[in-house]
Amino acid sequence: QLKLVESGGGLVQPGGSLRLSCAASGIALDYYAVGWFRQAPGKEREGVSCISKGGGISTYADSVKGRFIISRDDAENTVYLQMDSLKPEDTGVYMCAAPVDENCLRGDYWGKGTLVTVSS
Repeated sequence: QLKLVESGGGLVQPGGSLRLSCAASGIALDYYAVGWFRQAPGKEREGVSCISKGGGISTYADSVKGRFIISRDDAENTVYLQMDSLKPEDTGVYMCAAPVDENCLRGDYWGKGTLVTVSS
């Protein structure tokens, strides 16, 4: 069974950067498309970014385009989310999931998440 563990969250000032990691175990991650999702307090979960099997296609929510970059290292069985120019509205619990659908809306296996807080 696929297990996903997120790390890299924390408290950062507006304009700062964080890199999140999603480490997989149990099954080789290179079989799957993988996605990052977030849930802000009082809001529904939303898809942030997804990357295809093989890494050739990446998608982003409009709110993070130009600021976030998703990547994958299949040798390390890990997917990353580089987040730059962070804004207070980026605050939330960030979770990874795999496999994800082509619209970056749903996933089968989920990690527990890592908290990102953007505040001065």
